[in-house]
Amino acid sequence: MIIGCPKEIKNNENRVGLTPNSVHAYAEAGHRVLVTKGAGLGSAIEDAAYVSAGAEMLSENEEVWSKAEMIVKVKEPLENEYALMRENQIIYTYFHFAASELLTKACLERKISAVAYETISEGKSLPLLKPMSEVAGRMSIIMASYFSAKNQGGRGLLPMGVTGVAPAEVLVLGGGVVGTNAAKVAAGLGAKVVVMDINLNRLEYLGEIMPANVTPLFSDPVILEEHLRSADIIIGAVLVPGAVAPKLIRRPQLKLLKPGAVIVDVAIDQGGCFETSRPTTHTDPTYVVDDVIHYCVANMPGAYARTSTYALNNATIGYGLKLANQGLKQAVKSNAPLKSGLNMHNGFITFPGVAEAFGLEALYKDADSLF
Repeated sequence: MIIGCPKEIKNNENRVGLTPNSVHAYAEAGHRVLVTKGAGLGSAIEDAAYVSAGAEMLSENEEVWSKAEMIVKVKEPLENEYALMRENQIIYTYFHFAASELLTKACLERKISAVAYETISEGKSLPLLKPMSEVAGRMSIIMASYFSAKNQGGRGLLPMGVTGVAPAEVLVLGGGVVGTNAAKVAAGLGAKVVVMDINLNRLEYLGEIMPANVTPLFSDPVILEEHLRSADIIIGAVLVPGAVAPKLIRRPQLKLLKPGAVIVDVAIDQGGCFETSRPTTHTDPTYVVDDVIHYCVANMPGAYARTSTYALNNATIGYGLKLANQGLKQAVKSNAPLKSGLNMHNGFITFPGVAEAFGLEALYKDADSLF
């Protein structure tokens, strides 16, 4: 199979779909690998490293797209990439379809085979989402701390406090991978942390592993509003795989927050879990609504690109090799996680949450019926 890795074009997206290690793995398996020149520079990977691993370097993204049977990316195709997609071309990347009707309809029209990192599942685990959730969760506290500074519009509160001065109160909504990592970092800084979730088993687990300055709480509307009033930093960390994130905080509730409080919506890729959230970029990461700072960057791990690229490739290469070695049909039929990752094929939606997000149930078909 011809594997293509174009340079990412999303604002400040410095990650890259393949590392030299991954290129070597594909090449050793007998596949041809095409990489756009300069694709890895944002992750401190030189073109020479790709060549040494067995890749062919092409000058333009368009060349890679036109020749590759399978495209390996990091982020979803953007509008000026839609015309480059080809019927039956496998695109293996993060899609987050439920957050974009435009992307969903474009991919349906182009009849691509969309294998979405974020919905590949092994039991209750999302192994290709996990490494980026770890990065985003840990990074969320770093960003919230930075924007808590007065010169950044925040309350002028040092999250870890100092001798004789109380630390910040951090509220984490969701106790999954993102929330757990956010809580660990916030606790490590010395903040007072509350993690809210509705899964009692998860709360019990968090109670066992977290330090004493982290309190896991069952989330209900009364408890939530109580902690909105006292929070200095709020991390939105909820996830419904492949579907739109639930809106946990509505606009009227922003009035409960302290002026200058910072909210970080890590769920923005799936539409965001705050009603007032809208995607931002690393170039222009924040905006203010009702005196509350919103940080809603849709590709947070792109800021720590080298760490993120290698962590992502560690997770994606195994499934990528299955797709390349077996072909889409056999890989999906013989591998349940890859079947869960297939979101579209031949103009049909194969993941229920995507169809439901935009009322496209008529275009839904189970993957088994399409092969």
